[in-house]
Amino acid sequence: MTNTITYPKTVPAEKQDKQPGLEKLMNPKPIYEDAEYKGTGKLKNKVAVITGGDSGIGKAVAIAYAKEGARIAIIYLDEHEDANETKKIIETNGAECLLIHGDIGDEEFCKESVKKIINQYNAIDILVNNAGEQHPQNSVEDITKEQLERTFKTNIFAMFYLTKYVLPYLKDGSSIINTSSVTAYKGNKTLIDYSSTKGAIVSFTRSMALSVASRNIRVNAVAPGPIWTPLIPSSFSAEDVGKFGLNTTLGRPGQPVELAPCYVFLAEDGSSYISGETIHINGGEIINS
Repeated sequence: MTNTITYPKTVPAEKQDKQPGLEKLMNPKPIYEDAEYKGTGKLKNKVAVITGGDSGIGKAVAIAYAKEGARIAIIYLDEHEDANETKKIIETNGAECLLIHGDIGDEEFCKESVKKIINQYNAIDILVNNAGEQHPQNSVEDITKEQLERTFKTNIFAMFYLTKYVLPYLKDGSSIINTSSVTAYKGNKTLIDYSSTKGAIVSFTRSMALSVASRNIRVNAVAPGPIWTPLIPSSFSAEDVGKFGLNTTLGRPGQPVELAPCYVFLAEDGSSYISGETIHINGGEIINS
């Protein structure tokens, strides 16, 4: 099948002042959907929980899951306009969507969120731990205690909390998918704490895969390279954003829609013999792990 999407080679130098950023302020908008993508029921009647599903990678995954027949629960911070727009697209594709907003770094919120999802759908089959935050600093000396704790709470603690409270509802054939990063493997001199959390996600994925293998629950990760999401202009200077993704082998930033099929694959039965693995979607960079 011929690819009908034209991916931009560059993105403009732009800056947002608040994380995790708003899709509505981005120009150009991220590409989150392939209009030619037709679902074939790979996830029919399954319930998928996606953190950070209001925009970016999570949005693309949520829409692809909806097209494959899943019912969706999106957990997000406070980007209500983005979240409602995503919900509208999901419902247009004939799927249900539950929105829950709050801080996933808080254990009680994670616990209550899972209760709400069970009350709504009476099941959970797929957990996508995707939400994250990053705060560039020139030196480890500039990383405050507050920033360190905040980054780990969102990127790591939340993953533990949600997995902990979702796990009792998962059954034979269920899937957990975690979003790591290329920075877990190659590092990043201005994202030391963020890269550390992403490395921890790889280890968490491998350990959880071993922990739940006897229950036939699979745990995998995706390690994206530079992907055009609201987190980028809300994290970096306009100058750095203007150079975003140009140093990849393919010479451009990736788009959220380019990751969605991988998350579909890891959630459906076609990947039934894959667990504890990380798939690298990074524009052609060779990662030896």
